Amino acid sequence: MSATQGRRSLLGRRTVVAAVGAAGAAAALTACGGSDGSDGSEGSTGSGGSGGSGGSETVEQPGSGGGKGGEVLAATADIPKGGGVVFAAQKVVVTQPQPGEFKAFSSTCTHQGCAVKDVSDGTITCPCHNSTFDAATGGPTGGPATRPLPAREITVEGGSIRLA
Repeated sequence: MSATQGRRSLLGRRTVVAAVGAAGAAAALTACGGSDGSDGSEGSTGSGGSGGSGGSETVEQPGSGGGKGGEVLAATADIPKGGGVVFAAQKVVVTQPQPGEFKAFSSTCTHQGCAVKDVSDGTITCPCHNSTFDAATGGPTGGPATRPLPAREITVEGGSIRLA
C-alpha cells in the first residue's frame, strides 16, 4: 500500500469517528430537547396529584384512542376547581379556572416538549424546567417557556367533557 493510500484510510477512519461522535452528540441534544421547538416528546408519566381541591393528577387511559374527536375525557366533577387534570395518553390538560368553566390545552410544554404534570391554584406547571402557564389562558407566567400552551377543543355536555 502506498503512503497516499494509507493517508486516505486514516482520513476515512477519522471521518467515521467524527461522524459517530457528532451523531451521538445530536442524539443527546435531541433527548434533552436541544431546541425550543415543541417536538412532541414527553417526560415520564404518573400521578402528580396533590389530593385537595385545586390539585391535579395525571391520568393514563389505556385503549382510549389517543385523542380521537368525541372521546370522553372525564366527568366535570373530576376536574378540580382552580386546578385541572393531565390526560397523558391524549396529550391534553383540562382545567377549571372558575366554577363551571372548563379549558383545554396541549399538555406538551412549549419550552422543550416535556409533559406538564401539575395544575393547582390556577397554574399549570412543567416539571422539567419549572415553566408555568395560566390555567385559564395557557399563557406563560414564568420559567423559560415564552409561548402559550396551544388550546385544544373540548365540549361539555351532560356532565361529560369530550375532545371536540
